[in-house]
Amino acid sequence: MKPTACMHPRRLLRHALCALTLAVMLPLTGCATFEPSRPYAYTTEAEVIAARGEPTRRWHNDDTTTTLEYATQPDGDTCLMVQIDAGGIVLRQWDALDDENLARVRKGMSRDEVARLLGEHRAEQTFTQSGEVVWDWNVRSYGGQAGTLFNVHFIDGKVVRTSRTQLYARDPRAYPPWADPFGYPFDPFYDPYWPRQRVIVLPRPRR
Repeated sequence: MKPTACMHPRRLLRHALCALTLAVMLPLTGCATFEPSRPYAYTTEAEVIAARGEPTRRWHNDDTTTTLEYATQPDGDTCLMVQIDAGGIVLRQWDALDDENLARVRKGMSRDEVARLLGEHRAEQTFTQSGEVVWDWNVRSYGGQAGTLFNVHFIDGKVVRTSRTQLYARDPRAYPPWADPFGYPFDPFYDPYWPRQRVIVLPRPRR
């Protein structure tokens, strides 16, 4: 019924509420059958490869399963891992560089164990005085810095500790590896007194 100027106020209010309810409910029609896509929603190995191509590496596990690694270093900050069974069915899938997985790095782990856990690293640094070899990964930044590196420190091939490096705009490590003859990143604001460390940046993994 179309409201008129002489309609009783209660009846007018009832029509107004009905119109408001319809306005809210109509856009939700069919929501019971709609589900937003998940970041990782693969069900078979063939589906994963069709969507992402061949993995960076394949890890063969002791339980006859295989883990497909999709690394995005040195530019990205994720590493999709997909575990599949012998029949090609996806058992689980996760981001190897999320905070929960980074926390699984433990003292005494070997390089191979860390590589299986976190995927291909971005760069490797050698510190001759301490005897440390440090691998790092680009990971998510939660502040205003230019980037964040997660570092794993090895001595004699075993993990001794982990750390994080916050990169800022004037930090030479924040620039992409446009190599000069000395292997340092190109810095348009070059300061000869800025402390620099030789960094070996790995080639980007094929996809």
